[in-house]
Amino acid sequence: MLHPIESTKSATDQSVPGQFSPSQHGQQNGQHGAGDDSPWHSGAACRRDEAGLFFAPSKEPTAARLAREEAAKRVCARCPVLLECREHALAQPEPYGVWGGLTAAERRVVLARRRRREMELRADVQRVPRGHVAAAG
Repeated sequence: MLHPIESTKSATDQSVPGQFSPSQHGQQNGQHGAGDDSPWHSGAACRRDEAGLFFAPSKEPTAARLAREEAAKRVCARCPVLLECREHALAQPEPYGVWGGLTAAERRVVLARRRRREMELRADVQRVPRGHVAAAG
């Protein structure tokens, strides 16, 4: 889990109540102390940005949401741990916010594609007769 960030504003100032930026997630889950800090998120770019950028305030107009998500994605684009953050959000799965440069909707698409690909691979394995090795391609 993630360790809370040091910020001048609290995570709930501009975001959905109970929601934290990707690098604040550990505070929500009761993780404190320097020993709990995972290597991947300690260098996250979002540790230096406002939490409200990564989560939608209630009743946010569509144009404002899209602009905020693009701004969050720009932060993610310069982040040295983008892939680790994305995989964390996909593995949890995180239902809200921008994580690893993807919105919640984009993460649902990635997860659906992964599930579909896994099913296709399982079906391919089941079609190969026992004792035969599938041709590498």
